Amino acid sequence: MDKTSVSVYDQGENGASFWIAIRLSLVFIVLCGLLYPLACTGIAQLLMPERANGSLIKDADGRVIGSELIGQLFTDPKYFHGRVSSIKYDAGASGSNNYAPSNPELIERTKASIVEWQKNNPDVPVSELPIDLITNSASGLDPHISPKSAKVQIPRISRLTGISPSQLESLVNEYTEDRDLGLFGEPRVNVLKLNLALQQLWSQK
Repeated sequence: MDKTSVSVYDQGENGASFWIAIRLSLVFIVLCGLLYPLACTGIAQLLMPERANGSLIKDADGRVIGSELIGQLFTDPKYFHGRVSSIKYDAGASGSNNYAPSNPELIERTKASIVEWQKNNPDVPVSELPIDLITNSASGLDPHISPKSAKVQIPRISRLTGISPSQLESLVNEYTEDRDLGLFGEPRVNVLKLNLALQQLWSQK
């Protein structure tokens, strides 16, 4: 076989490989980029439509006011407050500063949070302040606090709303979620759900 024949053969083989690669790419684009997402979306909508649509929370009029999965910033002292969020719960910019414990900015922010706590909660000593109320979560979007973090806010909320501490404690207990499958994570309280229930207590007064 002369050199010209070898060259033509190589070109034909390379051309065939090229078209095989194109066809395989198109097949996997359709399978992985179209059919698989559609199948997952369809199954999710069939089995768990509420979660698939973002675990949205609606008010009595059916208006969406938030999601179970993303925290909200509550500043009114009559409400339960969530964790510190450096991004103010902006879901478009999730994350935290990841400061080391010795970072001066973290120390200053923590001190400011403690001063704010003392001002709004004079009945509860700083020694009883749970750490999760003055620290960021990794995402800055955590919608939950620990049951203890909710209960230490009861004296303030009771004083400002006139709702008895026993009613508020019962409310916290009612909205405390257990560990997943009884094993994973920690007991927690969704702050938005808790505050919505708190608003209902106000309306009954």
